[in-house]
Amino acid sequence: MEENTTPATDMPLIRVSASRRLMGVPWSITVHAATKAAGERGVAAALDEVERLEAILSDYRPDSELSRLSAAAPTERPVPVSDELWGVLVRAVAIRDSSDGAFDPTVGPLTTLWRQSRRSGVLPLAAKLDAAQSAVGPGTLVLVDDPRGVSLTRPRMRLDLGGIGMGYAIDRALALLAGQGISSALVDASGDVGALAAPPGEVGWRIAIDPIPGTPAAATRQVLLAHAAITTSGDARQSVAIGGRRYSHIVDPRTGIGIDGPAAVTVIAPDATAADALATAANVLGPVRGRTLLENQAGCAGRFVSAGGDGAVREVQTSRWPGTGDRHGDGDSERSSQPRP
Repeated sequence: MEENTTPATDMPLIRVSASRRLMGVPWSITVHAATKAAGERGVAAALDEVERLEAILSDYRPDSELSRLSAAAPTERPVPVSDELWGVLVRAVAIRDSSDGAFDPTVGPLTTLWRQSRRSGVLPLAAKLDAAQSAVGPGTLVLVDDPRGVSLTRPRMRLDLGGIGMGYAIDRALALLAGQGISSALVDASGDVGALAAPPGEVGWRIAIDPIPGTPAAATRQVLLAHAAITTSGDARQSVAIGGRRYSHIVDPRTGIGIDGPAAVTVIAPDATAADALATAANVLGPVRGRTLLENQAGCAGRFVSAGGDGAVREVQTSRWPGTGDRHGDGDSERSSQPRP
């Protein structure tokens, strides 16, 4: 517990943190609140909200709303869904369309097949890939506005919100904290991070970006974050070698195969929902097309890092990527490609 002072009110704020395992990973929430009790209430409520959303959005839990919707495919008529599931699907479809399908919430049949390959060390058979891809794509998921509902048009469909659901839950947790009068907060879902205002006396939350495997620790970067989110998508923690080639756990919806590694993409965006999904899409697209995608997204910045066969590390940044000492968020738009040493 730490006491700080805000310049605006000169009132001491108490730092409160708590952690819980949710959505398959450890979550940590840190706030600065007027009292310890207020901070503890806010953090507990935010973690409870994430736990509630897990029961809606998880594709691992057979009893989740998402899994029950997938099990109904193909649907005879649009299925009514909760506000939360509807909101995530609307954002997912928008990012699918802007990324030319590099991010796709219907990718579930392919991720299931790829998980099997990662366990067995054998690439999927062409016939199985074809069967899975027949249940994937824009035409398989239809959102109907009036009356609101979701149609799944193909048998064996399986919706997968793994590349966006965690970001959405971060945003909901931050909104709940803000609604309780907490202005300074950080939600860290094992590397997917969202922030409200900076800690008292600081210009931003200091977020470390880990180097990709095989690169020196000195390659670690830091950014300052406030009223924004940051996500790194890559194969640092989950990869597989098949036939002497390294593959990521992230599946390219267009091929059904994990993308080549080692590589990582870090995305900063105004909200965690966008950061989460855009990082996945940019990783699939690669540094050339991925950079174009991020440049066209308001308030977004990205950094692409990869290691070639010669061991050389290659880095590409978008024009809005923050430089040394820059803060990203609060409408920040510094243009810099200088990495933080």
